[in-house]
Amino acid sequence: MRASGFGSSRASLAGGVDAREDPNPLARIADVLVDFSTPSAVEAHLAAARAAGTAIVIGTTGLSPQHQSMIDDAAKDIAILQTGNTSLGVTLLGILVREAAARLGSDWDVEIVEMHHKHKVDAPSGTALLLGDAAAKGRGTTLAELRVDSRAGLVGARTEGTIGFASLRGGSVIGDHSVIFAGEGERIELNHRGDDRSIFARGAVRAAIWLAGQPAGRYRMGDVLGL
Repeated sequence: MRASGFGSSRASLAGGVDAREDPNPLARIADVLVDFSTPSAVEAHLAAARAAGTAIVIGTTGLSPQHQSMIDDAAKDIAILQTGNTSLGVTLLGILVREAAARLGSDWDVEIVEMHHKHKVDAPSGTALLLGDAAAKGRGTTLAELRVDSRAGLVGARTEGTIGFASLRGGSVIGDHSVIFAGEGERIELNHRGDDRSIFARGAVRAAIWLAGQPAGRYRMGDVLGL
């Protein structure tokens, strides 16, 4: 077992494969790969999974349109579950957001507020975008058409139907997300608070177990819960 430079907490690595090595050997012996890495590493992990015919759960956020194209292409050959958050609670929240957006009219303004620790490098968070996508789908459109990331200065009145995002960073916050539906004279808030990072591990393991043996294609956490 080689774990030099990684500390005692990372000394136990699956199959005796050092995390710094080529991912291909691990992909060949695994039933499912789980990727929580960085955008720069996803391409190699995806290629290894595809070459080995191994399913992969991708939880890495901040991916580019080019990454998404690669994932779409690889899904022709292997099962891929991609998500901005493996928490089961967030998965259910996304379903609730989509349903609320479908039931409420476009005159209900949608704002998504997220807060994470000060070391997080991407904004809005992958989870916030996941929730925004759910709201857009509930309204029968795409997030790209409705997304507003920030407001500063004299930006004018809010455009009806848009989905706004606000990103906060500070301290050691694991992940807080609020989806606000603001109507005339009333407001609905759907919230999720992450208090322990183990929620992501539990969800990822459940997703991996479910994904093993699935045919090639793209999947989401909602599929894991049968939603």
